[in-house]
Amino acid sequence: MKKSSKTVYTLITSFLLTSFTIQAQTTVSSFEEKGKLGPKENFTGNAWMNLNVHPDEDYNANVVTVTFEPKARTNWHQHKTGQVLFVLEGTGYYQEKGQPKIIIKKGDVVKCPTNVTHWHGALPDTEMKHIAFVTDFKANKTIWLEPVTDEEYYQDKK
Repeated sequence: MKKSSKTVYTLITSFLLTSFTIQAQTTVSSFEEKGKLGPKENFTGNAWMNLNVHPDEDYNANVVTVTFEPKARTNWHQHKTGQVLFVLEGTGYYQEKGQPKIIIKKGDVVKCPTNVTHWHGALPDTEMKHIAFVTDFKANKTIWLEPVTDEEYYQDKK
């Protein structure tokens, strides 16, 4: 091959390799940021949601940091594929329908079972921040139900 042909071949090969190489993009997010205020139809009080990992073609997971102001809580709800909560700060409540509330605190990991109606949120006098992790997002469907009433929230206060 002549030198000029070799140069052209090298340039074309380089162009093609560069043009058709798919490069993964690394993204960095922070669970320190509060994010956006959660929808009032699913929360009582102010709960801030920061979407850390959004499900896409590479990740079949949904990871959200939720910061609950004092007294803030989710509605009763279910997850078709379950949910895992990692408590980062503060103290809060977790309750499954028909069961007593439990106190959850920094360092706790709560495995919310598949299709079990439950709620979670902060205590009356403190914020609580957790990471909510849904692993099989494509199969998951969160079913939002009625709000947790003040009577339910304050019942059996520990």
